[in-house]
Amino acid sequence: MRIVYFTHSLESCWNHGNAHFVRGVLQELQHRGHAVLAFEPRNGWSLQNLLQDHGEAGLSAYRAAYPDLVARPFDALADCAAALDTADLVIVHEWNTPELVGALGRMRARGARFTLLFHDTHHRAVSDPAALRSLPLDDYDGVLAFGATLAEVYRDWGWRDRVWVWHEAADTRHFRPLPSATPREGLVWIGNWGDDERSEELESFLLRPASTVGLPLDIYGVRYPEAALAALRRHGARYHGWLPNAAAPEIFARHLATVHVPRRFYVQMLPGIPTIRVFEALACGIPLVCSPWEDAEALFRPGRDYLVARDEAEMERHMAALRDDAALRESLIASGLETICARHSCAHRAEELLGIVATLRAGHTAETAA
Repeated sequence: MRIVYFTHSLESCWNHGNAHFVRGVLQELQHRGHAVLAFEPRNGWSLQNLLQDHGEAGLSAYRAAYPDLVARPFDALADCAAALDTADLVIVHEWNTPELVGALGRMRARGARFTLLFHDTHHRAVSDPAALRSLPLDDYDGVLAFGATLAEVYRDWGWRDRVWVWHEAADTRHFRPLPSATPREGLVWIGNWGDDERSEELESFLLRPASTVGLPLDIYGVRYPEAALAALRRHGARYHGWLPNAAAPEIFARHLATVHVPRRFYVQMLPGIPTIRVFEALACGIPLVCSPWEDAEALFRPGRDYLVARDEAEMERHMAALRDDAALRESLIASGLETICARHSCAHRAEELLGIVATLRAGHTAETAA
């Protein structure tokens, strides 16, 4: 197949957590012999922030890890015409403009031969439903939702059997256990502070427990306001700024454990949807402990693949156990890796996508025959 993916950015992962999965699944499709091309808006927000902070050097880790992926910048849809004329599958990520979403839908309505899918990996369907429902999606063949609770929102909006659950996953070609030249020590947390969607949780499930237990804490991410930086300093955490996603396995390899603190929307309104950080940590073989999060779809084995802390006191106990119990760490590492390799790699998701497209094409063939 000829596959075109419209992303906010393939090159930049600055405040763009979906870059990991998009890169990984496109790479897997490419390795299966499909022709893959990504389009991203010229001078997109994420890329511009990355270049402003780090210059061209900020793209080095991505380019070294994914030399075969091709991302073309575009100003208008006309710039993509040649690729769309021959495309078999077009996927549009939700972080694109309504104008682009609508223009591609109109192309499909006018008889474009490609299958057209909308890929939603955000909480806007529940946090800002009016904005999402205003997107012109009527002429799309289907929706890829990154969790069952999100898929159910689309079904309530009338999509019924045209929405599929398509979870994120780990790019196991790059996210895997790496050796470290030095002994593992301390905790690491990789994530963006963002819009105060979990500031209280970060205090109670990360900063205070690490300080109380006496574990050194390294933090990587962007969009940390001064109040957040002051909180890090108050608890003795070391802030390192932005980390290229492709370099995360090297950082995980240096640390004893990591912590998952999901944003409030994924705990309260879209339960069961893990962030990419869970997949990344387990794939890299680093012990993981999570703040309260319901694995409603049984994607993992809580207590075996990772530990769950129901409150701050339990987080302290888990951190202390991870610090002191090598057998516990090894057990979590082995179990988490087993689950990722069995169910949650980008290779698995590539196969799922191909199955979804085959189902849609079979349906179209049956309609045409009728």
